[in-house]
Amino acid sequence: MACECESQIFSLSGPTFLTAVDWSNSHHRRSVAASLVQGVYTLEEDRHRNRQGSDALAPPWWLSFNFRLVQILVDSHDVSHFGAVFEFVNYPYYHQAPAGQRQPQYVVAFRGTIPKAGNRKEDFKLDIHLAVNNLQKSSRFQTGLEAASQAVRYGTVWLAGHSLGSSLALVVGREMAKSYGVHLETYLFNPPFVSPPIERIKSDKVKLGLRLAGSLVTAGVAVVAGAVAGAGAGARDIDPFVALSTWVPYLFINRSDPICSEYAGYFKHREDMEAIGAGRIGKVATKNSIGSILSSREALHLLPSAYLTINGAAAASVREAHGICQWWRHDLELEYKYYQHN
Repeated sequence: MACECESQIFSLSGPTFLTAVDWSNSHHRRSVAASLVQGVYTLEEDRHRNRQGSDALAPPWWLSFNFRLVQILVDSHDVSHFGAVFEFVNYPYYHQAPAGQRQPQYVVAFRGTIPKAGNRKEDFKLDIHLAVNNLQKSSRFQTGLEAASQAVRYGTVWLAGHSLGSSLALVVGREMAKSYGVHLETYLFNPPFVSPPIERIKSDKVKLGLRLAGSLVTAGVAVVAGAVAGAGAGARDIDPFVALSTWVPYLFINRSDPICSEYAGYFKHREDMEAIGAGRIGKVATKNSIGSILSSREALHLLPSAYLTINGAAAASVREAHGICQWWRHDLELEYKYYQHN
């Protein structure tokens, strides 16, 4: 969900301190990506409230960083604005980026769920698709994939999304990597992890015990169902999980957010399983979920590799912990960890 009321106004709530973007600075890149996602939220609010021209609040969220809006991504069912394509206007497409600079030529950004009249029906429907690993069957995925596929023909493309929107960015990025061999720089803010939020339990021993039991069950079900590499007629096919290992998206999670916090435990548990000599079980469990095995669908939220950024600061509420606006604050104390699937 978006941050409320005045947070739609860039001059009041945006990263106004970022007057000159250093594209080699990871904090600046994160702040810009999060601002563009907030711009999509505000686009939809502008549509709802019929704010046009000088009354529209969305444009400063991209104009402040020298982007222009080149395409609005519209849901075919409720005609809501769920995404947008932005072009960096000060970057000549025929020149190479200066050494050390990492600015994109295009950013495809997706908003998350808006639990309001006019949005909640289709947004909640997408949340259900997400929960059952079926998001790639939605029209929003098809629209987003087409937008990314078109943009990548003309230059460097980033993907960015928040909450449900990060799941859309995730499945688009997965498809671009698997089907086209294109690894897009991807920023996933508060990406949903379809699992009980074990990470919020205080005791490390209890967390390890629960995750170990879950891994044993998942690995056992995977073996019985033939989901382990080497089983069944497709044994010689490339494991899609392994095929994705060289694509490394950026994940931004808050430990106080039950929607995404389990990503921290998911990656740490892989290391714990190796440490206790259960690496083989861990490798099977890390790329499967009970739901994905029973439905014969890929567990779209499970990732082989990632740059994980954790905001461990206490939040006043789950709403605050899940908000997009935390990710452009300049006073954050963050934990960083790089995970590469071996």
